[in-house]
Amino acid sequence: MKKIISIVLLSFLIFSIPLSAQKKGFYENVQKKNINKLLDDLNTLAANADFEKYFDCFAEESQYIGTDATEVWQKQEFKDWAKPYFDKKTTWNFKSLKRNIYFSKDGNYAWFDEVLDTQMKICRGSGVLQKIGGKWKIKQYVLSATIPNEVIDEVTKIKTPIEDALIQKLKNN
Repeated sequence: MKKIISIVLLSFLIFSIPLSAQKKGFYENVQKKNINKLLDDLNTLAANADFEKYFDCFAEESQYIGTDATEVWQKQEFKDWAKPYFDKKTTWNFKSLKRNIYFSKDGNYAWFDEVLDTQMKICRGSGVLQKIGGKWKIKQYVLSATIPNEVIDEVTKIKTPIEDALIQKLKNN
């Protein structure tokens, strides 16, 4: 009898492992599609200057970090800064060229990095998302301008006089 119970338990374990792996893979694929849609919609909503729907993509407690070292905004601050651009329909138009998405073990958080085609040429977007009320919301978005290694010295010379003052200010705080 013990042998039969052991065989049944062993069989259950052997056959349940592939099923859980399939569920995890399916779950991640579905969630990746949802996140890809959210991020693609974010870019389209900005291009179409749809203020309300654009900012609905962000969690209430979220932040946007821009390309300038001083641009670290909570959601309301970012909305205040962006509102005139949306009102004048002079927003940005980003297109994702390549995107990677990763998940926490519990499936409630995801993070991404992407290469974007923008009016500033290639930029990198990255961020953290949280599943809130069954929907993915952006908790943090970081936009970075990329600098090709071949021109980093020239770019550094250009930005040095501007950023030396900021470096000093940050060191003194």
